[in-house]
Amino acid sequence: MKVTAVLFEGFETLDMFGPVEMLGASGEFSVEYFAPEGGVVRSYQGVPVVAEPLSEAGEPEVLLVPGGMGVYAMLEDEAFIARIAELSAQAQYVLSVCNGAFIYAKAGVLDGRRATTYKARMDRAESMFPDVKWERSARWTVDGKFYVSSGVSAGTDMALGFIADVCGVECAEKTARYAEYTWNADPANDPFAC
Repeated sequence: MKVTAVLFEGFETLDMFGPVEMLGASGEFSVEYFAPEGGVVRSYQGVPVVAEPLSEAGEPEVLLVPGGMGVYAMLEDEAFIARIAELSAQAQYVLSVCNGAFIYAKAGVLDGRRATTYKARMDRAESMFPDVKWERSARWTVDGKFYVSSGVSAGTDMALGFIADVCGVECAEKTARYAEYTWNADPANDPFAC
């Protein structure tokens, strides 16, 4: 399956590349990177990634949006939010990590759905987006096609949970073993709960 990964200046490195590592290592997914204008986009930690213009993204099978400090500027970009809403409607699966959930919430696609986010931003999430059913105790949530993880490293667990749902638990376990990663396979097992 093709993953459309959306980047922006100041994205959190592990939010994107934890899930990308697992999705790629599973052998079941390929990843393409897009950003609002394309070109080189840098993570909050300064990692440069070359991306295509978001306008050129085709209909995604899997849409992946990370969080990071750059999220807050993107919430003010109406064209970007409209494009995310459009891609979310087209995608078979919609994934987010950390406060990347704010982007989907701003696009209105999480209204009435269960979701979680970075615990240090949960109060802000609840006040900004009261129509989302925010869960304070969840490593990640699944509501229909929406997979939404809490902070940073939780995205890696969520990606493996997604792989388990789509490709089978054996595939997810094999991928975790390959990566020498201890997978928290229970989305309700949240040691960082509010």
